Amino acid sequence: MPLEMNREVFITCAVTGSGATQDRSPHVPRSPKQIAESAIDAARAGAAVVHCHVRDPETGAPSRRLDLYREVTDRIREAEVDVVLNLTAGMGGDMIFGPTEQPLPLKEAGTDMVGASERVKHIAECLPELCTLDCGTMNFAEADYVMTNTPGMLQAMGRMMSALGVKPEIEAFDTGHLWYAKQLVKDGVLESPALVQLCMGVPWGAPDDLNTFMAMVNNVPDDWNFSGFALGRHQMAYVAASVLAGGNVRVGLEDNLWLDKGVLATNAQLVERSVSIVENMGARVIGPEEVRAKLGLVKRAPVSL
Repeated sequence: MPLEMNREVFITCAVTGSGATQDRSPHVPRSPKQIAESAIDAARAGAAVVHCHVRDPETGAPSRRLDLYREVTDRIREAEVDVVLNLTAGMGGDMIFGPTEQPLPLKEAGTDMVGASERVKHIAECLPELCTLDCGTMNFAEADYVMTNTPGMLQAMGRMMSALGVKPEIEAFDTGHLWYAKQLVKDGVLESPALVQLCMGVPWGAPDDLNTFMAMVNNVPDDWNFSGFALGRHQMAYVAASVLAGGNVRVGLEDNLWLDKGVLATNAQLVERSVSIVENMGARVIGPEEVRAKLGLVKRAPVSL
């Protein structure tokens, strides 16, 4: 497939994530106020979309608390700067197995398995324009942690998201995830054209080499929209690679803590650098209203309970 560079690019900032990065950089936001302020700063720097997790304000540990999501959502929506809100729905599918000779019962510490309705409860309450749908199960990064997203769970969550009018951002960590995403569209669970995030270099999913990336890109249907990112030191290289391959980009402290060697970044600084790369390539960075028109999004206020 010949490369066709994207000339109108939107930037997503992944603000904080759920990884154990809270003690590795003072810039990783913990409280709803800090997360919202970092998201707003990223929007001012040029991000059209902010992708948000929430954390326990005291410990920085990942959380699914509704009140934290509601506070982050309200703070971002009350800001003077417009931005497309994307909330994670990836929490609640975490299994930590026991030793290899006795994998069951699952370890209580770290295991967080809940039903489909619980996993999207904050989506139903906050009604963001986008939310993530991790489109497969995989061994994830460390030890005996498995990120679990069964076909049945994905069908149930996808139908709930579609019924709420929230567009899923399909997270594809490997080629099979993208394959199943296409099946969800074929089955009518998700609408076409879909939105895909190609997640590169996350152990043990798709490695962040360009051959694998282009294999993923070549399997995205022509009428779908996609973004791409890689972890750590390759984050900015994938800004250029994704634009060149016809996609959009994602940066942020969820995926990378560093601006330069020995220099810890803020979210706004990472967005600013990605804007510079995109514009120096001859493309234009588009804003939230253009993203809404491109993706068919509807900006809404939270539902009053």
